[in-house]
Amino acid sequence: MSTHLAAARTAAHSTDPARHARERNVNLLEAMRIYVRVVERGSISGAARDLDIGQPAVSERIERLEKYLGCQLLLRNARAFQCTPEGIIFHERSKSVLGAVEEAVAEVSSEDQAVKGTIRIAAPHCFGETVLPEGLKRIRETWPQLAIELVLNDRLADLVTEGVDISFRLGQPGDGAFIACPLGQVGRLLVASPDYLKRHAAIATPADLAKHSFIRVKGAFDADQLPLTDGTHIVDNIAIQTSIKTTHWRPMYEMALAGLGIGVLEAPAARDAIGSGRLVQLLPHYEVPALALNLLIRPQRPVPVRVRRIVEILKGYLSEVLETASGKVRKEVFDSAPRTQRLPKSSRSPDHQAQ
Repeated sequence: MSTHLAAARTAAHSTDPARHARERNVNLLEAMRIYVRVVERGSISGAARDLDIGQPAVSERIERLEKYLGCQLLLRNARAFQCTPEGIIFHERSKSVLGAVEEAVAEVSSEDQAVKGTIRIAAPHCFGETVLPEGLKRIRETWPQLAIELVLNDRLADLVTEGVDISFRLGQPGDGAFIACPLGQVGRLLVASPDYLKRHAAIATPADLAKHSFIRVKGAFDADQLPLTDGTHIVDNIAIQTSIKTTHWRPMYEMALAGLGIGVLEAPAARDAIGSGRLVQLLPHYEVPALALNLLIRPQRPVPVRVRRIVEILKGYLSEVLETASGKVRKEVFDSAPRTQRLPKSSRSPDHQAQ
């Protein structure tokens, strides 16, 4: 412990009458929660949004906490802040205290009391829009007192700095500090509308793809190469001709339905359209490699009760609906030990969130 923080503690426990006034005006656990979220988000405004309180209120709580402690926790300027040495120590100790409090409450409370508040779940757009809604319904049916915030973004979000409790990632898990639970794979399908196929040359072999207009999401198949497998190994990276590029899977889906070109969709997004005949799977003897799906949580011990319970529900739901390359989720992936990643930070992984 630093000399400054020790001195601050001594001052905080003095007989100064102002000390008692400060104690009456500080809810220490609440102040710790706010301070930890501010530090983790790196932003007072971001913490305010996460906590659903006003930004001025967050700033005022931090100032009162500093007065209570008798030391400065944050060095502020117009655009950012950084922790003082005392602030770093207080952040680490506060995380430990808050974790211990949550566990203590969980041990003596009913499940309903332990699973409450708000849980923040992040997912890529297509997966979050087509697969997760039913899973969230099950969560709400089981824990109606729990509020859910779903954050959809194809960018790889850092769980700590974004204030996320659970994150789903497709493809390589990416960089950062987290515990990753592999859930299986999400298939991808090469599709076109019947109308498009009537108006254009037949697609009988992978080499024919280069003659057709390809619609894709930015960040997927950027080199205009489409990997294909015959079910056992990569056959080749097939040349494609990108005609339309978008930043979201939904316009690509609608343009494929409208006959503007061919494209690759995640299987859950394409299934209904294929079943109704509005889209057709191309080259059915070949496959676009499936994307690995991982569920990520923060590397904290112990894992909060509400996070554990929600992960259990999501795992059970996804085991029913996801497909691996062989057609079914392998149940044994849920029995394997989660793995922890601690890697340098970056914003994208190869073939990131290919839709």
